Amino acid sequence: MSDAERKLWWGLRQLPLEGTHFRRQAPIGPYFADFACHEKKLIIEIDGSQHALPTHAAADAKWTEFLAASGYRVLRFWNNEVLKETEGVMQAIYDALCETESQRPPPLTPPHRAEARGEGNPESEC
Repeated sequence: MSDAERKLWWGLRQLPLEGTHFRRQAPIGPYFADFACHEKKLIIEIDGSQHALPTHAAADAKWTEFLAASGYRVLRFWNNEVLKETEGVMQAIYDALCETESQRPPPLTPPHRAEARGEGNPESEC
């Protein structure tokens, strides 16, 4: 596990929400998600710089399509985002977990990266 994955794993275990059990390296079809919350159908991927290469971006897009067809939403963050903007990353994840199906924006064409949405208070319930 990378430093970014370790840091995010610690943060995910601290989320104060019911029904947000995340699994690491969760198998979904022929793929493995870095982190998956099956109850909320949310996948979180932490990507290194190699994912900016065209071949990796194409593979990521194919995988995201598969996950979306299976009813999952995918949030992707760069390693350095997790390491340097942890609060913003955690807030973006928290916000995604709190959204209802009708509030979710339509899927974006990969390789979209979830943007940190500013600071907030992840201590409060949705």
